[in-house]
Amino acid sequence: MGTLTCNEPVKGGAQTNVFFICFQLSGSTEKDLAAMAEAHQAVAFQFTITPEGIDLQLSYQALNQIYLSGVRSWKKRVSRMKNRVIKGVYPASLSSWLFVAIGILATMYMQSDPSMGLIAKIQQHLPLSLHVLLSIQGQTMLSALVFSTLLWLSLILALRFCLKLLLSYHHWMFEQHGRVSNTTKVWVTLMRLFSRNKPLLYSYQTSLPHLPVPAIQDTLNRYLESVHPLLSDSEFQLKTNLAKGFELSLGHRLQRYLKLKALWATNYVSDWWEEYVYLRSRGPIMVNSNYYGMDFLYVTPTSVQAARAGNTITALMLYRRKINREELTPSRVPGTVIPLCAAQCERMFNTIRTPGVETDELRHWQDSEFVAIYHKGRYFRLWVYRAGRLLSPREIEYQIQRILDDPSPPFPGEEKLGALTAGERIPWAQMRQQFFSSGVNKKSLDAIEKAAFFITLDDEEQGMKGDDPAGNLDRYAKSLLHGKCYDRWFDKSFSIVIYKNGKNGLNAEHSWADAPTVAHLWEYTLATDAFQLGYTEDGHCKGEVELSLPPPQRLVWEISPEVQAQVCSSLAVAQALADDVDCHVFPFRDFGKGCIKKCKISPDAFIQISLQLAYYRDRGGFCLTYEASMTRLFREGRTETVRSCSKESCDFVKALEGGKTEEECRRLFRQASEKHQNLYRMAMTGAGIDRHLFCLYVVSKYLGVDSPFLHEVLSEPWRLSTSQTPVQQLELFDLKNHPDYISLGGGFGPVADDGYGVSYIIVGEDLINFHVSSKHSCSETDSHKFGAQIQKALQDIMALLSNDAKTSPSSKVTNQPQFKKLR
Repeated sequence: MGTLTCNEPVKGGAQTNVFFICFQLSGSTEKDLAAMAEAHQAVAFQFTITPEGIDLQLSYQALNQIYLSGVRSWKKRVSRMKNRVIKGVYPASLSSWLFVAIGILATMYMQSDPSMGLIAKIQQHLPLSLHVLLSIQGQTMLSALVFSTLLWLSLILALRFCLKLLLSYHHWMFEQHGRVSNTTKVWVTLMRLFSRNKPLLYSYQTSLPHLPVPAIQDTLNRYLESVHPLLSDSEFQLKTNLAKGFELSLGHRLQRYLKLKALWATNYVSDWWEEYVYLRSRGPIMVNSNYYGMDFLYVTPTSVQAARAGNTITALMLYRRKINREELTPSRVPGTVIPLCAAQCERMFNTIRTPGVETDELRHWQDSEFVAIYHKGRYFRLWVYRAGRLLSPREIEYQIQRILDDPSPPFPGEEKLGALTAGERIPWAQMRQQFFSSGVNKKSLDAIEKAAFFITLDDEEQGMKGDDPAGNLDRYAKSLLHGKCYDRWFDKSFSIVIYKNGKNGLNAEHSWADAPTVAHLWEYTLATDAFQLGYTEDGHCKGEVELSLPPPQRLVWEISPEVQAQVCSSLAVAQALADDVDCHVFPFRDFGKGCIKKCKISPDAFIQISLQLAYYRDRGGFCLTYEASMTRLFREGRTETVRSCSKESCDFVKALEGGKTEEECRRLFRQASEKHQNLYRMAMTGAGIDRHLFCLYVVSKYLGVDSPFLHEVLSEPWRLSTSQTPVQQLELFDLKNHPDYISLGGGFGPVADDGYGVSYIIVGEDLINFHVSSKHSCSETDSHKFGAQIQKALQDIMALLSNDAKTSPSSKVTNQPQFKKLR
């Protein structure tokens, strides 16, 4: 748009032609206007060439914006450099160098040499120029400071090594309640000492232990134990023979390669898990991989759509600022000082999953200053920073309202373009390479992919409302899970949905991080929105508006007929998948964590065993059950599988359904609960089953060898896939004074075509929210029916345990983790 224009001589001036180098607005098409709105902000000066010389005209406003943006950039660089130094010396502090130096100098002042001659050696090797410049006393002082620094660095390395050893100790998790060993007591004391300095978000990263590779025999034994209750005697014998044959023939060879990888890789699982489970999947990621998170259950802070968007965007950008500055407190095992790996936070913002023919790729950019927005078939870029300043919530609301009021229609082919991200990955990769790698399409696609995150301003209303609140929650879940299949950008790390009535939610891509990381973000966003930023009495954001803000920029597209045809094809695939999903969301209010704990039972174990009972009643048998457990006690850890369907849980269910006495059922239930807790602890501490077998399978494929055992193990369907959404920042929510501000949690699609996906969140003491999904195409599954079975199972087990409490109130479980003793 920058042009060199030749003008007529200026009246009264010289006869020489005058040339202007400037930005000239030519035409009034939408594409030109959109491009000019962006270009105008970049013009800081213009000049005129005349016979008298050059007339320079400066735009002080533009120069001021450039200056402030530069200052902000340098501040971030200095902050990152400072954080690197602080992280590098953790668990020591920068001030500890001063204590070491003073100690060394004081000792030398007392005519003692704490260095045993090293200071004199350092002094001898000082550069010759320093010998000339400094006196003997100055040289000694400098040498002492150099020695103090080296001693300080050595102490830091020793402390970090000790911290790594301490974080490698996991026996505390398996100790019985009230029977803490002396070793664990000493360990607790040392962990408290090492946790005294306030850490940054990534301070613990280099001190976290590496995920250990379990012994192959242990993994095979645990695997056989997990499938035993699901198989007949003959089937189990066949499986046992396969496992033994694998161990004797191929297993140890694959194990050696895996141990070799574990020696040099930060985590022997995570990179392969990300690539082969997520990025190499060629099917749609909508429903199959992406998951969702919901708004508050009972309240909506404002019914003004633009205002809710303003506060939500502000809260998210404040969270990103905390990540960049590493001001977030590292996540910990609940109730303890044990840190969890924070590596997943690094790719939370400014991240996109780009499609490829063979494999997708995760791409991450640094600090985008804009977000991408979709509304009524049109895409916009909204700058949320101006002159290095984050816009106020009221200013963002003002900009969002401009988008809502914009009457312009979508460009041809623009409205349903997002369907490409919802369909098969290969066609999307081909379209992207052929039609979005240059020109205006590339610029617009870059604006979406490089945005901090994606926002949909939905024209529907959602939430628990009207005459059918339960049915509305189901529709709310489906809307967040897949929407209209074209009004979300499923490749973004996460997408925010703001509904017409002010309700919100998110849809998250799964490859870059697991649900607890996104849940932590969403908790902060909801709490900041409702309790810190707040709204005026009429529902608008607080603050003032700078009316000179440039309007949001329309993204321009040139969508060819070939692309439009592929959009229709991808939309058909995605729509069929979305229509097949049966979602059911319900809050269980009969009792919650408080009542379960009074029975001396782990709430998670209680729910998982209830799910086994519900599935048995629903399908007349048991199935392989997946419960997600984290392995973030280790560096770059992600998840491990807890095989919740154990022999003990099956024995309890059969006893309860077979009419055994209540006393016998209670005894079996407590055994099943203890077994589940032990399985969960083993998964958390690196002694799981499935990630080890998965990595052995990957090694076998690299080596080009085939293992019937591994092939069979990895082909087994998970007909019951479950996950608990943890509440990690309860301190942000004042449930005592604001009991209605309760999170609904989130959910995901079914893993198996003939199975269920169950997500649950334990909120406060008296509420558990459940999200159940299945497929209409399977005649044997029904999410509403299974939801009713879950509620009945929870009630029946609580009635069983309540009868026990009436007769023997002193009953207790003797194998609870020692979380409270580690505060």
